[in-house]
Amino acid sequence: MDSPSPRHTLLAPYACQAEQSRGRRHQEPESATRSVFQRDRDRIVHSGAFRKLQYKTQVFVYHEGDYFRTRLTHSLEVAQIARSIARQLGLNEDLAEALALAHDLGHTPFGHAGESVLQDLLEPYGGFDHNEQTFRILTELEAKYAGFDGLNLTWESLEGIAKHNGPLPNPRPALTAFSQDWDLELGSYASAEAQVAALADDIAYTNHDIDDGLRAGLLTVEALRSEPLADAVFAEVIERYGALEQGRLVHEAVRRLIDRMVSDLLAETRRRLAEHRPDSPEAVRAMPTALVAFSEEMRGPLGSLRRFMFRRMYRHYLVNRMTKKAKRVMRDLFTYFDSDPQCLPENWADGLSDAPDAVRARRVADYIAGMTDRYALELHRKLFDPYPN
Repeated sequence: MDSPSPRHTLLAPYACQAEQSRGRRHQEPESATRSVFQRDRDRIVHSGAFRKLQYKTQVFVYHEGDYFRTRLTHSLEVAQIARSIARQLGLNEDLAEALALAHDLGHTPFGHAGESVLQDLLEPYGGFDHNEQTFRILTELEAKYAGFDGLNLTWESLEGIAKHNGPLPNPRPALTAFSQDWDLELGSYASAEAQVAALADDIAYTNHDIDDGLRAGLLTVEALRSEPLADAVFAEVIERYGALEQGRLVHEAVRRLIDRMVSDLLAETRRRLAEHRPDSPEAVRAMPTALVAFSEEMRGPLGSLRRFMFRRMYRHYLVNRMTKKAKRVMRDLFTYFDSDPQCLPENWADGLSDAPDAVRARRVADYIAGMTDRYALELHRKLFDPYPN
């Protein structure tokens, strides 16, 4: 199919070309003004699931402060980093951006706290996984088009969502079922664009959680400087500017840390390109290892920094308190609707009166997983407060 994008001739041979897309599961006329990957991106941005990310948390429950990042702001930051990296590597920026914007659509209210509750409650029925939920949103749950369920994205976008973290030797049920009908080649690596989006996510959340953690008082600069990767950037800022108030110090350090991680990723990926010389997207998928990666020199200190963040921030007692509250809200809501699905909105309750337990539980989980933090808290108050305002 022809692409209207003027940039496709500038792409590297290992990049995904819009005009060479494997197409969509449901055939439909393409746009005369946008490439297929631009159209995928636009469908993601206009989806209901994307809008809800504004009130879904990264680490903090949304009402703890408006300045902290949400899933929406995080996704926009991931997309910016992914586009920058893709441009440097001669990859398709539109595909990388689409995958970055879509990667968090399947997250529940309250981040990983909410996901862990649904995973426990759905364990008898196959469990719950936010990556699988993202895929289900894109292929079935987002229901507004007349001709199909989902967004009918291109093969390349769905492949990138399915396996952006690498090959899937034991894929989740939804991915297995879909791939039997339209093979996503789940045992191979995804495109270079998908690999870029995955590591752009790592870069964004590591640095922006540091920023949020310092602003919230869950971390201190002094403690962070015990980690070599963080200490190097703080030392560089202080050497250049001297004493700074903390807001400026943190901003300058975080932007330098992002730059170091991006630069390392570009250098290591170029080294792998020179070693393996992939000449097509298929060659990237067939590689024995990922094409896009951090160097070994970065992976060690970065792993240490992430372990520090886990101990000192993600398990901070204030975060633990919010996590415990969030889990109680999620469990209460699931139990309430699972015990009486007729309390669900009409379109969600349809067909559940005699449905098997697995079908009912999955429908209830889909309903709750689609809530924002704010809506889940408000609904819980209405259902369980005997005297709601």
